[in-house]
Amino acid sequence: MLTMVNFHKVLISTAIIFSLGFALWSGFAYAQTSEGWALASAVGFGLATIALVLYLRNLKKFLGE
Repeated sequence: MLTMVNFHKVLISTAIIFSLGFALWSGFAYAQTSEGWALASAVGFGLATIALVLYLRNLKKFLGE
């Protein structure tokens, strides 16, 4: 059965995959074009990916379990 906590884990995992993919795409775009928006996007989404991974790993602490 899919509880709210497990559903939340699925959503966070999806967000991690999206953020990582967008960070990689932006990194490749920066390598080809050297545009500032691509670098900023790659760094921002890379940091978001790290933050989401840390959140998912420590979810039990956040929920008080």
